[in-house]
Amino acid sequence: MSPGELATRWMVRVALAGYFVGGAIRAQGRAGHERRWIGQTAWTAGCLFYLAHVACAFHFYHGWSHTAAYRHTAEQTAAVTGWNWGGGIYFNYVFTAVWALDAAGWWRRGDRAMPGWLEAATQGFLWFMVFNATVVFGHGAIRWFGLAGCGLLIALWLRRAGQRAHECPHEPEA
Repeated sequence: MSPGELATRWMVRVALAGYFVGGAIRAQGRAGHERRWIGQTAWTAGCLFYLAHVACAFHFYHGWSHTAAYRHTAEQTAAVTGWNWGGGIYFNYVFTAVWALDAAGWWRRGDRAMPGWLEAATQGFLWFMVFNATVVFGHGAIRWFGLAGCGLLIALWLRRAGQRAHECPHEPEA
């Protein structure tokens, strides 16, 4: 394995660890200051390692060419789905922007939560992209790591939703 391939693979592995640790803490809802800081730090570090992964992939695999990245995406998509389409690269660009904006926003917001619909849309999109990258398109150990991490996040988000559903609303004052 070349040094460039090694760097590209390890950057995304560390990014996924940050995504799953930060996502798990976030999915549990309100946390103490120290726990929130750990979640934010893991989430942000994961995002930064993901950005390094993208830079490595463009440098070592695509020669900084969007066209080459598009072709590579089309080849991967065709191998998995039979559909020769490289447009998934644009979803990757959106994923990059959403994660980066979300990481910065989490630091800016602190304890304040995003509106529920925005949190669900953001986390749903990020989860969908990570699931596809690891479970659908991944191979070997990364597939199992992705399946376990994505399963954990779904379980935590469902538990949080169930807890919210069972909370008793306060009686309105007369």
